[in-house]
Amino acid sequence: MKQLSKRAASIHCIKQHISLFACPFCHTQMQLNDSGTMSCSQKHSFDMAKQGYMNFMTRPVASMYSKELFEARQEVIASGLYDPLQRRIAELLKNEQMILDTGCGEGSHLARICAQLPQAVGVGIDISKEGIIAAAKFYSDKIWCVGDLANSPFQSKSFTTILNILSPANYEEFKRLLQPDGKVIKVVPQEGYLQELRRQAFADSEKESYSNAQTVERFKDSFAKVDVQRLTYTVQLSTELVPKLLQMTPMGWHIENSTAVELPQITIDVDILVGEGE
Repeated sequence: MKQLSKRAASIHCIKQHISLFACPFCHTQMQLNDSGTMSCSQKHSFDMAKQGYMNFMTRPVASMYSKELFEARQEVIASGLYDPLQRRIAELLKNEQMILDTGCGEGSHLARICAQLPQAVGVGIDISKEGIIAAAKFYSDKIWCVGDLANSPFQSKSFTTILNILSPANYEEFKRLLQPDGKVIKVVPQEGYLQELRRQAFADSEKESYSNAQTVERFKDSFAKVDVQRLTYTVQLSTELVPKLLQMTPMGWHIENSTAVELPQITIDVDILVGEGE
């Protein structure tokens, strides 16, 4: 049997889950035809890209993140640096999940979490086109969308789980999209997150220390029931991954002489915030 192209495979996958989608212009139900055009009753339309993703942006947005950054991020995450975090998130979820990863970047967190949940359907959205192109390249078995959370292309109450991993949030939109009894899982840095890099990037400045207290309090204010779990671990970092880590995180951008950076190990220290829907 002839293998489907990425575009054709993505069309087939989205057709199975077309009820998730709403037009970002008029918010009505969408349909997807065999040629890959998604349209609503008001004739607003969007075409499946050849790489296998949908672009739902209603206005141009300049992204500060490059193709090279997302490819570096994919390599770092594929190394296993975030495996304990991804396992912890998967443990919080049931097997049959409709998962939306908001600010998904190149899709590695979503793909690796869904790999532990065989019945889960994974959908990723990011405002960065470069990130979604990379996601479609690396992980063709998910639904990838370029879109703005302030005007997302999804129906209300479509998802059992919303992920927001080290990324900006839109809590009102999360609550609109979440099914009753669903979960929003937000991951935010704790004070020790990438502390070895932080010391070198911001030595002797106020940025050398970090607090997520305001972010955590805002999350608690947004959901009636909230659980906070801290996860901290340190892993050995191979020499070849150091420049990739510097490239993927804004902290690394503040280091002028990146070749002088030595990171034999790196610490992951995060709070996992779990908010439940009503």
